[in-house]
Amino acid sequence: MSLQIPRPVDPSLHPLVTGNYRLATPAIEVFYELVTRCLRYRIMGALIYGPSRVGKTRAIEYVRLLLAREYPKITTYHAQCEHRPRHAEGPFFANLLEAVDDHAPNAGTSSAKRSRLSLRIREAAARSGSNAVLLFLDEAQRFNENEYEWLRDVHDVLDRQQIKLFTFLVGQEELLAQKTALQLAGKTQIVARLMVDELAFYGIRNARDVATCLNGYDQTAYPEGTPWSFTRFYVPEAFDAGYRLVSDAGQLWQTFEAAHRKASLPGNLDLPMESFVRAVEIVLKESEIKDAPGYCPEQALWSHAVQHCGYIQSRHATGRVLATA
Repeated sequence: MSLQIPRPVDPSLHPLVTGNYRLATPAIEVFYELVTRCLRYRIMGALIYGPSRVGKTRAIEYVRLLLAREYPKITTYHAQCEHRPRHAEGPFFANLLEAVDDHAPNAGTSSAKRSRLSLRIREAAARSGSNAVLLFLDEAQRFNENEYEWLRDVHDVLDRQQIKLFTFLVGQEELLAQKTALQLAGKTQIVARLMVDELAFYGIRNARDVATCLNGYDQTAYPEGTPWSFTRFYVPEAFDAGYRLVSDAGQLWQTFEAAHRKASLPGNLDLPMESFVRAVEIVLKESEIKDAPGYCPEQALWSHAVQHCGYIQSRHATGRVLATA
């Protein structure tokens, strides 16, 4: 029985248990292409928008990991835009200072915070030896016109100091509406600096996308450099006998489609990463105790996983085409 087979690390530390792992998806690959295109063509700002829970926050982290590997000299930051009834300058700059690792983000006046933000970014660029710095702003639809103006001011200050700040506004579909509203209001300076390019982010849309993601579990090793892929860690006997999760891609997609239809949900299936990942984790964890040479998950287990991954529940809870946070 596979539970007796020694694993290279304590199972409680595995990324599948801690949730600390990222999967490449076709949408993430397109996101990364957008970022590298902006770098290449010196496009200083773009917006990436899509429904909630399709995996935008995880995508930012994955893109940053890829950038760290492919562009080691470029500094990247990830700020979470906060919801505030009052859009005040002090908290806005404190939030960004926290993202750029300032030791006392709340200290000083708004003006002092603004200066310190530019200084921290300039210092990071000097340390890394590149004048390009990337800032990913998550849930950016929470910004209003004032915050976009303050952000543009930061761009201008850094530009005068020969630092190129590339800003990627990531958020829900309202972001696109904000861009249109700013264009109609004649605020072209904001759009031209922060919102030049755009990308509609999406979830998992077909069996091919499912296969891409399942292949990640079959190929990604933990610990790195060992023969212990995520799939093998949970079903080593089945894996060594030739089983791969990717071979069940069509089955998993059809199971989600059947659940989508049965629940009479509107529109085509556009599967949030959150639901997909949870379904796969359920199958691997349940399979661990059944592992044997020749084992593969039964249809009943895939159905159980789809039923308990939260997809149908979250869609019903909102009454919207896709669940919102």
